[in-house]
Amino acid sequence: APLASKAGSAGTNSKPPFPELDFRSGARVEELNKLIQEFTKHDQREYDDQRALEIHTAKDFIFSMLGMVQKLDQKLPVANEYLLLSGGVREGVVDIDLDELNVYARGTDYDMDFTLLVPALKLHDRNQPVTLDMRHSALCHSWLSLRLFDEGTISKWKDCCTIVDHINGATNYFFSPTKVADWFYDSISIVLSEIQKKPQRGMPKVEKVEKNGTIISIILGVGSSRMLYDIVPVVSFKGWPAVAQSWLMENHFWDGKITEEEVISGFYLVPACSYKGKKDNEWRLSFARSEVQLKKCISSSLMQAYQACKAIIIKLLSRPKAISPYHLRSMMLWACDRLPANYLAQEDYAAHFLLGLIDDLQHCLVNKMCPNYFIPQCNMLEHLSEETVMLHARKLSSVRSDPAEHLRTAIEHVKAANRLTLELQRRGSTTSIPSPQSDGGDTNQPDDRLAKKLQQLVTENPGKSISVFINPDDVTRPHFRIDDKFF
Repeated sequence: APLASKAGSAGTNSKPPFPELDFRSGARVEELNKLIQEFTKHDQREYDDQRALEIHTAKDFIFSMLGMVQKLDQKLPVANEYLLLSGGVREGVVDIDLDELNVYARGTDYDMDFTLLVPALKLHDRNQPVTLDMRHSALCHSWLSLRLFDEGTISKWKDCCTIVDHINGATNYFFSPTKVADWFYDSISIVLSEIQKKPQRGMPKVEKVEKNGTIISIILGVGSSRMLYDIVPVVSFKGWPAVAQSWLMENHFWDGKITEEEVISGFYLVPACSYKGKKDNEWRLSFARSEVQLKKCISSSLMQAYQACKAIIIKLLSRPKAISPYHLRSMMLWACDRLPANYLAQEDYAAHFLLGLIDDLQHCLVNKMCPNYFIPQCNMLEHLSEETVMLHARKLSSVRSDPAEHLRTAIEHVKAANRLTLELQRRGSTTSIPSPQSDGGDTNQPDDRLAKKLQQLVTENPGKSISVFINPDDVTRPHFRIDDKFF
């Protein structure tokens, strides 16, 4: 009998190992990995030369337009530095509330989306760390007094401020995000109206200009492409805010991979207020520049899981607006700090990461706790009602019970969006305006050289965010910075 038992054991061991399953849903991990790979394939499109040229034409148009906005009343800095991010505000690339934004859908409204942070004011010569006026604000938010600036700046921006008179007779001007956004939208509208009076061959077609809360959304038709630009007026700082100083003392996943100087090179105030804040006065701290650097240290398999998870939650948790993709991004950064780097680097672990992100999000909802990555004492879910968090937690429970089905749905959505784009390209319904190269003549040679340079940058730097330095007095010569390289 013992011998038979041993033989049976040997026979069992010779069988192929049982496929790895997700305990909660019973889904095969291998199948989930394949579905994530399929989603990634359809979600990340390759740019051919024509599409790269169309991207350049749209960017050039937007930068030229901003140069004209600066010349209207000289409010914007003369030599400005924009941060251009892949993905619109609705994709969670910056922490701005989505409940005030009109719903745009890829495939239906646009083919590619970008976010452009445009400094209205720059504080680039201050000693560090930067101390902000947070006496009137919730954590992670601040008012901005123009007393930090010279008289010329105060005079220029007075009409975009709220005024507070003190007992001692002094007047304080607080930079108002809502008034700045109103001014920006009006200025852009004036410039676009002027541009459209004298259309030039090869110029993009402006299909939509809308003010969405405090951001301005522009959809351009260029050749066979429609591009969404979410333009955000910001205040730009060099250095690091004092309120986030303690974060630098902790150990992080990026230690030794990138330098601290790269991570803390600058931050922004974006026009968004807290749940109980005063919309006319309160700005939100944004670490978008740092996040571009941190993204370089995140493995491709974790990024794939994040993108797939984001596609699922954008559709599932859209009503009521409580969870944004930015919350998910914060959870991913916390996971990178929490888990071993060699585990997160596993190429075939995308399914594990997707399930883990769903679990993390559900945990945050049930506990109504999602700390900001850079200012952990700020709980980004604190304002939500118990009813709202439990509603979303139950929805996520359905995803966790059948992740494969929700992945298939996300794949179908992205495939449908791509089909819509291809159909519009076939019909040529976006615009029949040819590319600038077709104009002929020597005057277009600099544009052609720039277009070729951009094509090369797009090809060599897929998915990276690009920072652009541009002088409004010479909009023909933008300078691109991808991460820490200049072109």
